[in-house]
Amino acid sequence: MCLGIPGQIIEFVHETNQIAKIDVNGVRRNVNVGLVLPDGLKVGDWVLVHVGFALSIIDEEEAARTLKFLESMGQEFKDELDELMASQIE
Repeated sequence: MCLGIPGQIIEFVHETNQIAKIDVNGVRRNVNVGLVLPDGLKVGDWVLVHVGFALSIIDEEEAARTLKFLESMGQEFKDELDELMASQIE
């Protein structure tokens, strides 16, 4: 199962600012933020990530609610985090 998971922007890692490092429950990876960049994106913002792309900007409250719901899914969420961890960057 592929889920849309909330992640928080930690930094922009490419000179065009279209690639950002995000944190999802301690797992960090690069995602393409080009789809939401025109909406105005900055370090600290939360985005909904699916297959390596930020699909929308969400607020912290929505991110917390979504993470809580995903955690309640149990193994499916754990599997998704394991996949993210496999592609984790330092």
